[in-house]
Amino acid sequence: MRDAVRRWLASLGGSPALPLTLDRRRIFVLPTAVGLVWGGALLAMLLTAINYTLSLGFALVFMLAGLGQVALLHTFRNLLALHLREAPPEPVFVGQPALFTLWLDNDAARARPALQLDMEGAQPVRLDIGAGEQRSARLARPTRTRGWCAPARVRLGTRYPLGLIRAWSYVQPQQRCLVYPQPENGRPPLPDTGAGAAGLRPRGDGSEEFASLRDHRAADSPRHVAWKAWARAPDGALLTKQFEGQDGGELWLDFALLPPDLSDERKLARLTGWVLDADAAGLRYGLALPGQRIAPDTGPAQRARALRALALHGLPA
Repeated sequence: MRDAVRRWLASLGGSPALPLTLDRRRIFVLPTAVGLVWGGALLAMLLTAINYTLSLGFALVFMLAGLGQVALLHTFRNLLALHLREAPPEPVFVGQPALFTLWLDNDAARARPALQLDMEGAQPVRLDIGAGEQRSARLARPTRTRGWCAPARVRLGTRYPLGLIRAWSYVQPQQRCLVYPQPENGRPPLPDTGAGAAGLRPRGDGSEEFASLRDHRAADSPRHVAWKAWARAPDGALLTKQFEGQDGGELWLDFALLPPDLSDERKLARLTGWVLDADAAGLRYGLALPGQRIAPDTGPAQRARALRALALHGLPA
């Protein structure tokens, strides 16, 4: 019943989709528990003043009642005409919190103190907004599965200035957060490059002419490791041979070539780790998934394409 009432309240005044400006039809006002005690005390004082015909009792009751009305007005005006908008969330990996950023614009000449934003599954965010200021609030929701993480409804509320009255409104962010698979821990090195069309590595990482040694990276092929140098100083750091020129082909990360005893989710986790390794090493790589192939390329755009494909693989659109 409580959830049904909240959904009904949220539907009043039109769609709560962002961006929006809070008008009087979107703001709800009710007394708090302290406000109810306040009202009960005023009623008891009024009855006492009537019973004993106490002039000072009437004056005190009317003064406190007027104070409550002023508090109600200020609580309501603390939300009125506040403008809310959202920023696109950055993709995260499973296990990292999905961060939904809301911007609150205060175009009024008065400050907006003691505001609080609540989202299901997220820690409340409290903030004050000065006159003519813009403030952002980041609401973090936990992620447990890959794919799209949709934001829950947000409640913006305040109990300013006396805590006797609470005013609140509902807003609904529209932008979803993309959640990538968690990279596999202890994954094997990248597979050897295939023999397809030649792909270029950045200068210094090819395989034609030996140039120098550098620190070993997890994405390096075992055949490029300087094993002789390591044998001479086994206590030293592992080194990798650095070449100049081109490599012998493009690196394909193929879902179908992974061990069949791995579950689909573990395969996606391994491919996610390999995409990160290949990107860190500056390799030209492609991704092959059932029903989808991403042509070899390099750079942040290729990394984003591959991780997006891994995050949404097998999920409904």
